[in-house]
Amino acid sequence: MSNIIQPEFPITRLRRLRRTAAIREMFRETSLSANDLIYPLFIVEGENIKKEISSMPSQFQFSIDKVLIECREILELGIKAVILFGIPDEKDEKGTQAYAEDGIIQKTTRAIKAAYPELLVVTDVCLCEYTSHGHCGAIEDGDVLNDQTLELLAMEAVSHVNSGADMVAPSDMMDGRIDAIRKALDSHGFENTPIMAYAAKYSSAFYGPFREAAESAPQFGDRKTYQMDPGNSDEALREIALDINEGADIVMVKPALSYLDVIRRTKDSFNIPIAAYNVSGEYSMVRAAANAGWIDGEKVMMEILTSIKRAGADVIITYFAKDAARLLRQS
Repeated sequence: MSNIIQPEFPITRLRRLRRTAAIREMFRETSLSANDLIYPLFIVEGENIKKEISSMPSQFQFSIDKVLIECREILELGIKAVILFGIPDEKDEKGTQAYAEDGIIQKTTRAIKAAYPELLVVTDVCLCEYTSHGHCGAIEDGDVLNDQTLELLAMEAVSHVNSGADMVAPSDMMDGRIDAIRKALDSHGFENTPIMAYAAKYSSAFYGPFREAAESAPQFGDRKTYQMDPGNSDEALREIALDINEGADIVMVKPALSYLDVIRRTKDSFNIPIAAYNVSGEYSMVRAAANAGWIDGEKVMMEILTSIKRAGADVIITYFAKDAARLLRQS
């Protein structure tokens, strides 16, 4: 903050720089572009499937053939990146479809990169969509096993990159998983593949609609033993520092809107790119209120995305990406 004392009213009139649209745009401190956005996609087995997610209006589960059509539209809107979440036909205790060569994400990644090599494909690395119990790791006596899960996550990351993924995004919140994944990628010749770590992922009620979309709700208990307590921000910085030290290239805060303070603290504390996930519950609340006529959905959407960028995020994962890109193109 500058120590220069600013003259008071009437010499200083801050409204002068708000008088016209041209002036406001010229001196706007935070700007959004399609380059800032990553669009999440949910992929299922089968053909000719585009199934709307009931709790997330205008969001869908796609079969591979349909997601290729979606990717063409995404590119035409100027969005350069997607993040993939897979829903397999079969699940088991260890989530073996997460790291299978013919797994849903592996097949989808190969298809997208063959059709649209210029589209940046990020893959979610976690086990919750693939396990029969819905937790993010191997289970023993009702407990999620940390160290035994690391090997499975490393196998999953390698299989994704081997299928053409440009970046992996571990979302499990196991201790030490960035180190395990970095070493596994490097040992397979993928030392140039970046890791976007879900570094501060909170145990949040805002994930409800996502669990319908990804069919990943835990079948018992909750995820509070490995996802972060919403009351903690100092701990978030410790988590982020650990992930950076283990080799993360980008760190993520999730959710975004209720944790803008954590995004800001991360920006102030670390010289590293920051991603923020504008999660399903944040999206669905805006959609529901807009559909009821209570708010202007487009304006609220842009205000939320701007606030996330202003807080310090370099990249925003958001279900609003397509709508925001259309508005940005018109402005």
